[in-house]
Amino acid sequence: MSEKTPVDFWFDPLCPWAWMTSRWVLEVEKVRDIEVRWHIMSLGVLNEPKLDELTEEYRELLETKAWQPIRVVTAAWQKHGSEILGPLYTALGTRIHNEGQGPTREAVADALADTGLPADLIDYFDQEDFEFDAELRASHKEGIDKVGQDVGTPVIAVPGADGNQIAFFGPVVTPAPKGEDAARLWDGTLAVASVPGFYEIKRTRTKGPDFSNL
Repeated sequence: MSEKTPVDFWFDPLCPWAWMTSRWVLEVEKVRDIEVRWHIMSLGVLNEPKLDELTEEYRELLETKAWQPIRVVTAAWQKHGSEILGPLYTALGTRIHNEGQGPTREAVADALADTGLPADLIDYFDQEDFEFDAELRASHKEGIDKVGQDVGTPVIAVPGADGNQIAFFGPVVTPAPKGEDAARLWDGTLAVASVPGFYEIKRTRTKGPDFSNL
């Protein structure tokens, strides 16, 4: 039997679009011979150089709330290993996005409990002088360097035919397709992303993320 193809996925739990894409990739995992490996990136880190260009509301979000859940996720990763990232992301995303709790301290604390992680990890939520800041930034850099600074989360990277990684942002999709629909989108995304020199395909978004089928 052949080994499963590793799919590296960089996420920030704050982003609803990354959440939708992550649920799609897990559907793909059921019907294609892939194995998702989770990594963290940070919308806070990504937007640090351009805070002055943002609206006041968005700037406040990225200066405060964007840092809080990802600190806890990073601390959990550093203290309990990368294997915890997938289950913790699922617990966080379910509470933050599907249940509409938002990135609150209570939602993050409950997600830790859902995952069986120590409750005291929530202490990192408001730790401004963050103990694992270097590790957070290194993981973010690893992902964003694969696609460039003009995109956000999620970033996906897979081995190409020549052994080198193919990396791309997205796809942004709502609702998250399932079954063979998920597989067709996966196959098409890889076909497009593997073309040398391919840059972008995009159309106007008419609605927000649909969590109803998750």
